[in-house]
Amino acid sequence: MFWGASQDELKQGYIEGKNQYVCLLCGSAIEKGIVYPKDGILYEAKRYMRMHIEHAHRSVFEYLIDLDKKLTGLTDHQNRLLRLFYQGKNDAEVQGEMGIGSPSTIRNHRFVLKEKERQAKLFLALMELLKDKDEYAQAFIPLHQKARMVDDRYNVTEDEKLTVLKKYFPKGSQDALKSFPPKEKQRLIILQEIMNRFENGRKYEEKEINQILGAVYHDHVLLRRYLIEYGFLDRKPDGSQYWLKK
Repeated sequence: MFWGASQDELKQGYIEGKNQYVCLLCGSAIEKGIVYPKDGILYEAKRYMRMHIEHAHRSVFEYLIDLDKKLTGLTDHQNRLLRLFYQGKNDAEVQGEMGIGSPSTIRNHRFVLKEKERQAKLFLALMELLKDKDEYAQAFIPLHQKARMVDDRYNVTEDEKLTVLKKYFPKGSQDALKSFPPKEKQRLIILQEIMNRFENGRKYEEKEINQILGAVYHDHVLLRRYLIEYGFLDRKPDGSQYWLKK
């Protein structure tokens, strides 16, 4: 849903379905037609979804700016500038915090960022127009929002994904894994499929994680390590609890 959302949907952080609002940042759903109580006040579903985003993610901006730079296309320098601009800092304040150049230097950075915005708008328009003409375009597997390794291992089509799943889950993806793939692209596909066995928003004890992964493959420690390494799972520092990383 995240990558298929429109620009307006990404900005608001949720999409509206027929019967519910779904948070694009974590997948939480708020059912329409229900009044939700909080701190003695009743809220309709849309407002409650906005409150969820504020409470769980601080803001859509802060969630997006925290994504890997290979997803945002921002340099570390640009990332910090945008954070300070979002905080309402003027050019002199930004220059003072970053310790670079002068206020006019910051103004030049603003100009460069606006140029990047204009280029992004044109590129999006070109890609939308291309959809109607490029009959050979292939569907690639989606990027995980919290992916730590964004590179050509995601250069996998949906058809290739099905082939890999049939090879390593010969009895179906809900059954045991035949073996753990040697290639990074294949591992990514398998790990994405394994994540369907976990519930979003739920905290798992280490014993539960080991049981779930043990049913998939005999070396549950290996799977657990790769799920964390690829950014699919997160955990407490002591390893006592795990959860889906969204």
